[in-house]
Formats: sequence, structure tokens, C-alpha cells
Amino acid sequence: MPTRLVHLALDADDPGRLARFWAAALRWEVAGVANVWPQGYRYPDPVALPLVFLAVPEAKTGKNRVHLDLATESVAHQAAEVERLLGLGAVRADIGQGDVPWEVMADPEGNEFCVLDPRPVYRGIGPVAAVVADCRDPAAVAGFWGLATGWVPGDSVALSAGAVSLRSPAGVGPYLELLPSADAKTAKNRIHLDVAPEPGEDQAAAVAALRSAGAIPVDVGQGSVSWTVLADPEGSEFCLLSPL
Repeated sequence: MPTRLVHLALDADDPGRLARFWAAALRWEVAGVANVWPQGYRYPDPVALPLVFLAVPEAKTGKNRVHLDLATESVAHQAAEVERLLGLGAVRADIGQGDVPWEVMADPEGNEFCVLDPRPVYRGIGPVAAVVADCRDPAAVAGFWGLATGWVPGDSVALSAGAVSLRSPAGVGPYLELLPSADAKTAKNRIHLDVAPEPGEDQAAAVAALRSAGAIPVDVGQGSVSWTVLADPEGSEFCLLSPL
């Protein structure tokens, strides 16, 4: 276990505005300039996956390959959440989903997310049920992401053919769900995972371990920074931070 998942990073045109939207959407709080996590949260802790908003010059193009699924407790709660989110500035979105029991929406910068129908597996999980990532072959990259995140196989995608789920071994917080998708990756992901070694561990050794597992170095214009930008075996970018 060279690293652990510490937060989700989201590119933004206006990080402060998007952070305020998501803080209200999840009933969390804005910490610092544009970090969002539950009140009283002690970073990093798998009980929740914080959101970190980053200013970028590029505009969003196409559907995101990573999105959030939000949990609900009942059909009435789902309907009420959709209306509440619309009031906060979200919009309904059509990504070709057809007639499904969940509601596809987008935040004020067009980032898609889903408000799920009530599902027993997510009961009591908190506002975020899962971080969902499109993959060409979920089974082929599941082992890599288990290594990168320190998470173990979960049980949240039993009804989705070909999908794989992971969750913190502590049994708390959201799932990471890898879903099969035939859509080609055409641009840098606007939403990505950030991982870090445990305190006292060696960052360079963690980079080497992940590269041995199939990660590749990526230049997204980051310049000279303290973290390492990598991509998984399918080309999805993530960052390996200093030990946390």
C-alpha cells in the first residue's frame, strides 16, 4: 500500500464560486480558499473525501469521465434534493441516460453529477455515495487503483455489469466505482484523484511503486511542483502528493 486516497481535485473557472456551490450542495463547509469538507473534519480521513477546487484556464469540453453520485434515503428525499440543488444553481443534464431512476444534473460550471434513487448499500453513507470513473476495462485497472488508493473491493456495483467498486478498508466514506465506458478520452480530466504516502513514507518510492504497477508520468503544464503528476494505465491523470 504505497499511497492512500486523500481528496478529489476539480478544475474550475471560478474555484471560490464552485466551492461555495458544493459546500451548500453537500451541507459541508468551505475551508481555506476553495476546499470543501464536512464541519469538524480532520484531513485526511476516509470518513469523507474532500473536494479541492483548482483554477485552470481551459474550458470544459465534453462529458466528464469522473463524477459524483449523491445518496438519498427515500424517493421523497431524492425529489426534495433535486429541487434543493436546482435552487442552488444546478441544472438538469441530458447525457443520453434515457429513462433511469436517478437524476443527472450539472453544477454551475457544467460538471455532471447524479442524484441517486435510494439504495440500501448507500444508507447512512453521507451525502456522497460514490466517486464514479469511466474506464475502458474496469477489471484491468481495479488492481492499480486499489494500490494507489489503499482501498479494497467494495459491494456497491453488484447490479452494474463489468463495474468494480473500491472502498476504504475502514468501511467508511464513499465508494470509488469504476464503470465500463466505450467513450474515448480526448482531453485532460477536469476531475481527478489525489493520493499521498502515509507520514514517514518516501514519495519517490511511492512514485516508483506506482510506475511499476503501470502508471506513467504526465505533463499537464504543472511546471516545478512538489507533487508528481501521473496517469493510470488507461491515461487518466492523478497526482501523487507529499506524505500526509
